[in-house]
Amino acid sequence: MARKKKEPEVQHGAADPGVMGLRGSVEEQAICDTLELNYMPYAMSVIVSRAIPEIDGFKPSHRKLLYMMYTMGLLKGGRSKSANIVGATMKLNPHGDQAIYDTMVRLSRGNGALLHPFVDSKGNFGKVYSRDMAYAAPRYTEAKLEPICAELFRDIDSDTVDMVDNYDGTMPEPTLLPTTFPNILVSNNTGIAVGMASNICGFNLAEVCRTAIRCIRDPDCDLFETLPAPDFPTGGEILYDPAEMARIYETGRGSFRIRARWRYVKEGNLIEVYEIPYTTTAEAIIEKVVELSKTGKIKELNDIRDETDLSGLKIAMDLKRGTDPDKLMQKLFRCTPLCDSFACNFNVLIAGMPRVLGVRGILEEWTAWRTESVRRRTYFQLQKKREKLHLLQGLEKILLDIDKAIAIIRNTESDAEVIPNLMIGFGIDEVQANFVAEIKLRNINKEYILKRTAETDALKKEIADLEKILSSTARVRSIIVKELEAVEKAYGKDRLTGIVYECEDFVDEEPEAAPDYPVTVFVSREGYFKKITPQSLRMSGEQKFKEGDVLAMRCETTNRAGLLVFTNRCQVYKTRCEAFPDGKASALGDYLPQKLGMDEGETVVGVFLPGDYKGFLLFVYEDGKCAKVDLSAYETKSNRKKLTGAYCDKQPLKAIFLLREDAQIALYSTEGRALIFSTAQLSPKVSRTTQGVAVLTLKKKDLLHGARLAEDSGIQNFSRYRTRTIPAAGALLKDEDRKEQQTAMEL
Repeated sequence: MARKKKEPEVQHGAADPGVMGLRGSVEEQAICDTLELNYMPYAMSVIVSRAIPEIDGFKPSHRKLLYMMYTMGLLKGGRSKSANIVGATMKLNPHGDQAIYDTMVRLSRGNGALLHPFVDSKGNFGKVYSRDMAYAAPRYTEAKLEPICAELFRDIDSDTVDMVDNYDGTMPEPTLLPTTFPNILVSNNTGIAVGMASNICGFNLAEVCRTAIRCIRDPDCDLFETLPAPDFPTGGEILYDPAEMARIYETGRGSFRIRARWRYVKEGNLIEVYEIPYTTTAEAIIEKVVELSKTGKIKELNDIRDETDLSGLKIAMDLKRGTDPDKLMQKLFRCTPLCDSFACNFNVLIAGMPRVLGVRGILEEWTAWRTESVRRRTYFQLQKKREKLHLLQGLEKILLDIDKAIAIIRNTESDAEVIPNLMIGFGIDEVQANFVAEIKLRNINKEYILKRTAETDALKKEIADLEKILSSTARVRSIIVKELEAVEKAYGKDRLTGIVYECEDFVDEEPEAAPDYPVTVFVSREGYFKKITPQSLRMSGEQKFKEGDVLAMRCETTNRAGLLVFTNRCQVYKTRCEAFPDGKASALGDYLPQKLGMDEGETVVGVFLPGDYKGFLLFVYEDGKCAKVDLSAYETKSNRKKLTGAYCDKQPLKAIFLLREDAQIALYSTEGRALIFSTAQLSPKVSRTTQGVAVLTLKKKDLLHGARLAEDSGIQNFSRYRTRTIPAAGALLKDEDRKEQQTAMEL
């Protein structure tokens, strides 16, 4: 229950609490109440009014844009400037012009994000397969509605859908569009709401229409006979997994793989990729291939470039002589976005409630909704025809004596009495009398009245037919089927995405393992790395280093051992010994910053062999703090090559130690003091960027300038410098305990 806090009393000479923003009462509120009253309405607004598509296949932003273009006459007229359309749409969608234009771009033919675009665009609208190809500003582009939009707005003025006022009550807008086909399955749709998301893949329009017709006629039909798989505007090939596809159709959740299409050009010894998965971009593919080439995993390519032009997408890859293009593409499919997964989540708003449905469930909901729309349209038409028949029946009575009607009107002194006198004179009601009174003088002749009343019999037949439609579900379903057949015939296209039912690369192949054998690793202070076999090491002489460089680390390990390379930019690069060629003592070795693709100015501060990632890393900082980080914090399930935030960047790093178990560490200050402590006094942390805890107490101008393992420090009397509690200042070094003190990167 909310409680009111007591207002602070204002003491003499104190600041006015009103100035500090404390005037008035401050109420405490339970967090549950805050979530219920403030957060939940926001969350529901995002779910219902922004991110999740409804049964017509549109989000509110799509629907508002298309409806405004429809009211602007852009279905049959010429194109209008996009800026004009965006400005007009703000009457319905007040979320900003850029958001509206982004919506228009995605719906446009030029962008190519939909199998059946709804906006006929002129100008640069970017491309869905390109991340960097920016679309032009709205003042430079033009647009109108595509012809297929006639199926979105068919009979929208016949009460087929509910109309509501816009945000300021100045004009009505539809809650849904009366689409004559299941657009929810035809158009790709992605949305991220609060606590839920939606990701609906597109299907071929002709196949969807045929499937909807079959489901109407036989609810238990086999969907795969008419709807084999999704279809995407970027083409590609779906690697068909029957069990997974059946799960998607049944539950609306699951994923399938889609890969690029390519061809080998023998004349230039190159591969051309001309269709890519819908989920990626040409730039992402090129960047990944370049990365693999730099790390040596792809050695068969001389060059890769984007040759996309007006004819469409094209990624060209020059092959080295003797390269098998099929084997190379299989490797690229395994390692790059040339083969990607599409995760399905068919989350749709049904009557304002989010529901995850399978394909059959969506078609059933669409059919039920479309049935209601057709009934509403039929009832609207029935009412209009009944009203017309009622007027014509009144007109028939006038036909019996036209002169009498004229005489009644002429002899009536008051205008207000004309209608009552006609009602009395001919036995008609007020509506019929109004209709008769409004007839023009030139039309008060027998021929005109006979022509109008001749429609009575036809109207009666039409009304009877409409009444039968309303009373028969089968008739309504028949109308829906005919409309679907018409849409399929008018707008149906062939599939763009192929289906591969049998593919040898559906299951990832394990990369060929590198041979494992003993090696000795050498790392110099400047970052040169050498890996030498025992046989070569026995036959070699002294290790060669660059002038001024010295050995920093030597370790015996194996060829498959992992390496952690820490740098001065708080980053750690993960690699393996097998990534480096076997070397000799007479060679300088590989320069790690260049080999690992480090940033400019980035240098190596430590190289470690993590093994099974048991143990911890001890980071020693200049301000006297030490951080004990569990080694498992650097173990990743994915094949990541670089981890940012490898350690804290608040203070300069002075030393790193990799320890399998707790040890004694000696710390040195610029004051000439030393401190020995046990790492067991520190609690291990999982966070790599922890600032650590104070260990060495320093005076104002002093710094920690070195750290060593106590056993390697040269200190004779450990008890003089050891401490049981931290932080501590340590003791002044005696001459016999002094040894060369420099920062050590122990392994």
